[in-house]
Amino acid sequence: MSDEQPVFSIEKIYVKDLSIEVPNAPQIFLERETPSIEVQIQSTANTIGDGMYEVALTVGVNAKEGEKVFFLVEVVKAGIFQIRNVPEEDMEPILAVACPNILFPYARETVSDAINRAGFPPVILAPVNFESLYQQRLAEAEQGESRIQLQ
Repeated sequence: MSDEQPVFSIEKIYVKDLSIEVPNAPQIFLERETPSIEVQIQSTANTIGDGMYEVALTVGVNAKEGEKVFFLVEVVKAGIFQIRNVPEEDMEPILAVACPNILFPYARETVSDAINRAGFPPVILAPVNFESLYQQRLAEAEQGESRIQLQ
């Protein structure tokens, strides 16, 4: 057993991908209805070097009223994290809970800014409980007799 202290540091946070579509412009700006907002969130983790990991948080926001699409936004906010001297059983929760928790406020700001720049009032995303999502995925994986795999 090594006496080395655990290391966790944020090396870089960046926008990996950003897209916004306003397919029904300019007519959509004349609409008076308030669209319904649908949000999808997903995270992935990949080893990129010795003790270095990239965690990417994908946030998709769709606004539509019936079949009329107001806007579609997808942001992939990623971070490079240095994680060393951490027990193997703790790596998955760090990559699936702690890192997305760090990235989420940045992703939320990017989403809100992109929507605002597209000419709509900003959408402020509600906080996300990544630990609850992780526990839910673990329970689903156990029922399916498979384990969550980090790439």
